[in-house]
Amino acid sequence: MKSVEQYRNQKVLVLGLAKSGMNAARLLHKLGAFVTVNDKKDFDDNPDAQELLSDGIKVITGGHPLSLLDEDFKVVVKNPGIPYTNPIVAGALKKHIPVITEVELASQILTGELIGVTGTNGKTTTTTLITLMLNQRQNAGKAYVAGNIGVPASAVAQKAKPEDTMVTELSSFMLCGIQTLHPHIAVLTNIYSTHLDYHGSRENYVKAKMRITMNQTADDYFVVNWDSAEWRGLSQQSKATIVPFSRQGNSEAGAYEKDGQLYFKDELIMAAKDIKIPGDHNVENALAAIAVAKIQQVPTAGIRQVLKTFSGVRHRTQYVETYEGRVFYNDSKATNIVATEMALKGFSQPVVLLAGGLDRGNTFEKLAPALKDHVKAMIVFGETAQKVADAGKLAGVTEIEFSKNCETAVPAAWKLSAPGDVIMLSPACASWDQYPNFEIRGDRYIKAIEKVTGKAEEN
Repeated sequence: MKSVEQYRNQKVLVLGLAKSGMNAARLLHKLGAFVTVNDKKDFDDNPDAQELLSDGIKVITGGHPLSLLDEDFKVVVKNPGIPYTNPIVAGALKKHIPVITEVELASQILTGELIGVTGTNGKTTTTTLITLMLNQRQNAGKAYVAGNIGVPASAVAQKAKPEDTMVTELSSFMLCGIQTLHPHIAVLTNIYSTHLDYHGSRENYVKAKMRITMNQTADDYFVVNWDSAEWRGLSQQSKATIVPFSRQGNSEAGAYEKDGQLYFKDELIMAAKDIKIPGDHNVENALAAIAVAKIQQVPTAGIRQVLKTFSGVRHRTQYVETYEGRVFYNDSKATNIVATEMALKGFSQPVVLLAGGLDRGNTFEKLAPALKDHVKAMIVFGETAQKVADAGKLAGVTEIEFSKNCETAVPAAWKLSAPGDVIMLSPACASWDQYPNFEIRGDRYIKAIEKVTGKAEEN
């Protein structure tokens, strides 16, 4: 990693723990900073805080006392999920104290190359595909996944060598807290309306996404989905070389699909039907990854190998198993309507859908067309259960049942299913009303499947 002196003997506040906060605190401590960690969870129930304290790092827990702002902090490194309306964050900005996120810190010490991937949907799959493809190169450094995919960027940046590449999934929350982060290749998969409770407006959300390219130059690349006039227009904000990708064949200047075949410029890559993971949205993800891989001179054979064998990211239209003719999929990462809509469109079989979760104030009428075309029955749960059920009724779904959570929904879905059906958890909502994160929700769903299929013993 790069030798960074800007934090030595400087007071730094790390606001919020979890993976990003833990790793940021440890890195800053290693860089010689006087680190204070502040987390709202009580100390006795906070093993992360206990561990940091044992490492000699100052820890304040149980709330966010405004008195912290009386300290002479040089910078605040905040957990991406903490909103800018938080009193400490707002107070720091008022005092002109820089507020950054952990990915910014990681980029400052990274000696290798940075590829950044953002968008409303498809980030995780695209990030994974790019990493797998880059690792098909011979006599090249290693590619690592990092960021919002669940691997702290600051941990990866410390081990990456100059010849390595850090392929980083960047959420809008993370991008709000960057200053100098500079991807050699930036990818925009798409932009829909989500996280408006955090950003306040769609305009602010789009601005946050576009920060991925703000430090790029003409020597860099901005890979952009060309299937929306809005996204094409946004690309003009970038100083980087634009490389389009298009499932609808709107440009042949980059990666595109034409007559069921995938191309990069004038080179045939493979047939779209040979991609192992289902759905038009995964064709888009594949095209984005192809564009990056070709920029990085990955052999076409290596690209084909990845797309023909990659079976999906955990919790993202993840195949779980087939039992008595029913095929189970885990799409717990579908935390918005568009993600669930895209997942449903990937199947020609009848779907028994498990959906519901955190109520962010929106309704689900936009999901009705996809429900009408693909869903035979629904099991709904969580804070939005009634709203999701209302969308199902609007779509003409006749079998709708309410359940306590996604685990109890599995046996209910089984009873409504028949051989040849898909049973899929694709909640269209965040998990925080009932689960700490979408990963735990997906894991609990899989365990419930194991019970239904007899592959797990009852406790």
